[in-house]
Amino acid sequence: MRLVNPLALFLLVLVPLLLYLRYRRQQPAVISYPTLQDLRRLPRSFAVWLHRALPVLRALALILCVVALARPQWGFETTEVRRQGIAIDMVVDTSRSMAAQDLELEGEEKDRLEVVKDAFRQFVGGEGESAGGREGDLIGMVTFAKYADGVSPLTLDHDMLLSLLDQIEIVTQPEDNGTSIGEAIALGVERLRQSKTTSKVLILLTDGSNNAGLTEPLEAAQIAKALGIKIYTIGTGRRGTAPVAMRTHDGRKVIRRMQVSIDEKTLRQIAHLTGGLYFRATDSEALKEIYSEIDRLEKTTTVAQHYQQYIDFFPAFLLSGLGLVLLEAVLVNTRLRTVP
Repeated sequence: MRLVNPLALFLLVLVPLLLYLRYRRQQPAVISYPTLQDLRRLPRSFAVWLHRALPVLRALALILCVVALARPQWGFETTEVRRQGIAIDMVVDTSRSMAAQDLELEGEEKDRLEVVKDAFRQFVGGEGESAGGREGDLIGMVTFAKYADGVSPLTLDHDMLLSLLDQIEIVTQPEDNGTSIGEAIALGVERLRQSKTTSKVLILLTDGSNNAGLTEPLEAAQIAKALGIKIYTIGTGRRGTAPVAMRTHDGRKVIRRMQVSIDEKTLRQIAHLTGGLYFRATDSEALKEIYSEIDRLEKTTTVAQHYQQYIDFFPAFLLSGLGLVLLEAVLVNTRLRTVP
């Protein structure tokens, strides 16, 4: 049960005061008798007891009306969800080199970010034959180029997460370009640190080497190790050179080849230090290897309880209070009527 207007209950302190003032205003009728001995011997009737109960009746009426004003509600259709899951933060490189079109997706050459997004979508939603989905996992997302940015908090709302995934784009401004792997890991680790799940995993996808930010990747990995967070690293892209779609100053789109430079040594060290694994991704199959590894991790039961609907119970309290007021009015004007 909950109260929509709980502050209304403070009015209950006025109930004793109102009863006291009403008692002081009452002027009892006086009838002279030569002696009271005969009256004391008379048995007390039900009407006498009922008359003494009138203040109690009035107090109950006031209390019920105040409770009705607080608007009590009862929860209806309670939903309790118990899921086995872990906390996963996906850390995705969005630097300009991710525009290189050297990965295959369904038989076509696609840029790296597009392949990563497709594999992530399968990982979360369970699309495809080998991906079962991560229904019970808390999943969040961080993107990084020169700066790291939290795109989505750790959440069970995977539809919202995938909607945000569709909006991720490669950075276009030269001043935003770079690869701050250390900063991205540090941000992801901080978000995972706040999770209460037993198993915590950070998946880092990048196609370069750390060249921006103040935090060194291995320093961030040391923090992750201390907090019990595993980091799986994925070097995305083929070796050698790769075609990259770029726009000239006059707006024309041209394809130029660029050198691929992935710091695989550091990525391996990060994974080994935290108990994770390193993968080299030349297509969308690389992420699927990680899925089976994550499935073997210890899982934590996530319990969520929601009241989907509330029913107002204030009418019952209000009608009961008004009923008592009406009963009192009927009694004092009929059977319990007193002499003015």
